[in-house]
Amino acid sequence: MDSNTSQLFQASMQWSDHFYDDSAKLVRSPYSSGAIGAHGSAGQYMVRESSWYALGLLFRDQPGDRKRAEQVIEKVLEEQYTVPGVRWYGTYKRTPEEPDPDGKSVMWRGYDPNWRHFIGTTFAMILIEYPDRLPASLRDRMYKAIDLAIEGEMHEGRLVPSYTNIALMYGFLWDFAAVHDHRADWLKQSAAWNDEVDKLFSAHHAFFEYNSPTYCGVDLYGLALWRDYGSSAHLREMGGAMEASLWRDLMKYYQPSLRNLSGPFDRSYGMDMESYVSVVGVWMRSLLDAEHAPLPPLTAETDHLPDLWFAPHIAILGTNVPDDVRAQMSHFSGPHLVKQQIDDKRVATAWIGNRVIFGGEATSFTKDAGPTSQFHPATVQWRTPSGQIGWVLVVECPPINASADEHGLTIETNGTVKLEIHAKGTDKAKLLRDGWNLPGLAIKASADAKDFTVTQDSDNLYVTYTGLHHMRLEIPESK
Repeated sequence: MDSNTSQLFQASMQWSDHFYDDSAKLVRSPYSSGAIGAHGSAGQYMVRESSWYALGLLFRDQPGDRKRAEQVIEKVLEEQYTVPGVRWYGTYKRTPEEPDPDGKSVMWRGYDPNWRHFIGTTFAMILIEYPDRLPASLRDRMYKAIDLAIEGEMHEGRLVPSYTNIALMYGFLWDFAAVHDHRADWLKQSAAWNDEVDKLFSAHHAFFEYNSPTYCGVDLYGLALWRDYGSSAHLREMGGAMEASLWRDLMKYYQPSLRNLSGPFDRSYGMDMESYVSVVGVWMRSLLDAEHAPLPPLTAETDHLPDLWFAPHIAILGTNVPDDVRAQMSHFSGPHLVKQQIDDKRVATAWIGNRVIFGGEATSFTKDAGPTSQFHPATVQWRTPSGQIGWVLVVECPPINASADEHGLTIETNGTVKLEIHAKGTDKAKLLRDGWNLPGLAIKASADAKDFTVTQDSDNLYVTYTGLHHMRLEIPESK
C-alpha cells in the first residue's frame, strides 16, 4: 500500500479494534443509541460492519488476527435468516438484538435486504483473497451463505437494475456464485443483469441513483469488484470503464478548497464531507493525505464513523482513477458549470465556483422531497468566516424542477418549499423574504409565494415559502 492507503487502513482497523467486543465476537456500535441500520434499527452490535472487520483482520494478518476473523465470521453467519419462503430469506440481522421479522414486517424497518450484498460481497472477497487463512468447513458455510443470499434476492424479486449501488454488488455476487456452483443458468442470468445495468448507465453516462457522497462510494466498490473479479473479460472491462466514468463525473462537482462535492444529491446523509464520513470521502483518502481529503477528524462520536470500516475493501481492491481525476482532487481547475442528463426526465446542473458551489436537479416534476427524504434537489455550500462549511438546501417541496447557472438557482414547483440554512452565526433577523444575509454569503431571493416564515431548531434555521410557483436565488461569488 502507498502511505495514504496505509494510513486509511490503519485508522479503520484502530477504530474497529477499539470497538470490538471479544465476549460477543462482534464490533460494537460507536453510538450510545446502538447500531443504527440504514433505516433506523438500533442495537449494541453491528453485524455488517463486523464482516468488514473480519476482512480487515485477514488482510492485516497479524498474530491472532486469523482466529479473531474466524470467530467474527462465525457470529455473522449466525445472524443470517436461513428459513426459506419469507421475504427476508438470505439477509442478515442488522444487530443481534433486532427481533425476527414476521408477516407484518416492513422492508427497511423490520429487516434490511441489502445486508445480503454488503456481507455477501465481503465474504466473496475473503474467499477469493484469503481462502488459506480460514478452515475449510467455515469456507463452505460462507459459500452456502452467499447462495442463500442470491436465492433470497431472487425469491423476493424486489431489486431492479436502476437501484445502482445494490444492483452492482448483486451482479458481482451472482456471477461469483454462478461460477463457484457451476450454475450455467445463474451465469446467464447474472450476465443479462449486468448488461442491463451497463445499458442504463451508457444511455447518459450516469447512474439513476445520482450524485451521492455515500452511495456513489458503494458504486465504486461494486465496479471495482467487477473489474477485479468478474468471471469474463467483458464484465471486467465494463466495470473498469464505468468506474473511470463515475470518477470523472464526481470530480466535475468537487471543489478541493471546500473539500466537498456540490449538489444536487439524489441520496445524501449530510451536506458537509468535512463533518461526516462518506464512502466517497473514504475512497478519496486513499489518494489524498489527511489534510486534504474530504473526511472529518475522527473521534468515537464522528457522524457515520462506521463507514470508515469500509477501508479494507478499498485497500485490497485499489483505487483506480484516471490521471486527470487525480489532478482534480488536489487542484481546482477554475469555476465551471456542470450539466448532466441523468435519465430521460432528469437533469442535474451545478456551478462550481472559487468560494461557493450550488446545484439543482430538474426532475420534470417527477420527484419531491419530504422530512425523511435523502433527495436534495437544490443546494448551496460555502466556507463561512468561522472556517466551517455553511449550507442551504431544500428539505421539503412538491415535485420540483431546480436548475443552476453561473449566477444562482431557479426553482419551479407548486406549493410549499422549505429550505434549511446551516451557518454558524446566522442572524435570524437577517433572513427576509427577498434575501438572506448569511455569514460570508448574501443571497438575494425573489419568489411569487403567498407567505413567508422563518423558524429554527437547535442547529439550523428554516425559511418556508408557501404557495410558491417560481423562485430565483441570486448567489454571488463574493459578499
